[in-house]
Amino acid sequence: MSELRMKAEKLDGADELAAKRGEFVLDDVVYLDGNSLGALPAAVPGRVEDVVRRQWGELRIRSWTEGGWWTAPERIGDRIAPLVGAAAGQIVVGDSTSVNVFKAVVGAVRLARQRDAARDEIVVDATTFPTDGYIAESAARMTGCTLRPVTPAEVPGVLGERTAAVLLNHVDYRTGRLHDLPALTAVVHEAGAYVVWDLCHSAGALPVGLDAHGVDLAVGCTYKYLNGGPGSPAYLYVRRDLQDRFDSPLPGWNSHAEPFGMRPDFEPAPGALRGRVGTPDILSMLALEAALEVWDGVSIEAVRAKSLALTDFFLECVEAYVPEGRVECVTPRDHAERGSQIALRCPDAGEVMPRLIERGVVGDFRHPDVLRFGFTPLYVGFADVERAARVLAEVLAEAGA
Repeated sequence: MSELRMKAEKLDGADELAAKRGEFVLDDVVYLDGNSLGALPAAVPGRVEDVVRRQWGELRIRSWTEGGWWTAPERIGDRIAPLVGAAAGQIVVGDSTSVNVFKAVVGAVRLARQRDAARDEIVVDATTFPTDGYIAESAARMTGCTLRPVTPAEVPGVLGERTAAVLLNHVDYRTGRLHDLPALTAVVHEAGAYVVWDLCHSAGALPVGLDAHGVDLAVGCTYKYLNGGPGSPAYLYVRRDLQDRFDSPLPGWNSHAEPFGMRPDFEPAPGALRGRVGTPDILSMLALEAALEVWDGVSIEAVRAKSLALTDFFLECVEAYVPEGRVECVTPRDHAERGSQIALRCPDAGEVMPRLIERGVVGDFRHPDVLRFGFTPLYVGFADVERAARVLAEVLAEAGA
């Protein structure tokens, strides 16, 4: 047995999260694509069957009250809250990430203009996931703002008296670079603007500290590191002291103070509930709630420690197995700048990834030349990491032959 395989066995033997792997439906595939779609938690199928057969099939309309359907968005929001460093009552679950980005960005502009009507600029992360950029551009048109795309590193130098809102990604979806949320939040506040953070690639993988760092608004999906399932509903965080001034651009009957009053005039619900819009998507909502049970007894700090250990070990194995110069790591080596994925630049990445998948190592490919591997600490082990690097080396050797 090789030295690295023995090291993997030793690390797995000392892993305090190792038992969590048994709470997922897995096979012998090394699954390193949890940063796109998390694995299925074992509790979900039975819960969904109960929701469909008993709650919907037998209780029917009564389940809105007896089954807790009506309160699911805020109840599940409170379940997510500790994973992103938020107290209860500030997160509501529902709609897609894109819809919540729209609510948050327009809401941030409106908050800024309540204090200074002259603020007419939205700053957006130029390296962001495309949809965030599309939404920011549309929000700018609708609010009469100028859109200013810059890299996160450039944000401090472009803020000014005109800045209303700043939309940033916590982790770059391509490279896995972790941006400095505390420092960037502080500099946005110093400029008198409001910040919106996209947590899609950090929630469930590392500490976020929304409350501790005074973040104004945040959004995120639940189907990556939170393992909520394909298309599971996203969430919206509105800091408690901003909630009574948060003016959502998508008021709906579910965010009305009297949702069953059917009044023609809109009066927003108190608290985070004003982030709701229409009827909750109950099937996926309750599947998510069941999925979140895997977090019972887990600290996000332990998850972060294992994440860094996994990614460190993967890089060690890649360097040992893959010939120098065949791939280039574009993810920062510094722990303070690394999320929970490793991105390797490879000239023939589009051909390499399908071959990896054929051999039981699942990652993904990002155009034009990036192999992306996501590490979900709840179910990825160190033996998985060693095997993935070893198979990668084999595939690259064959491709270069």
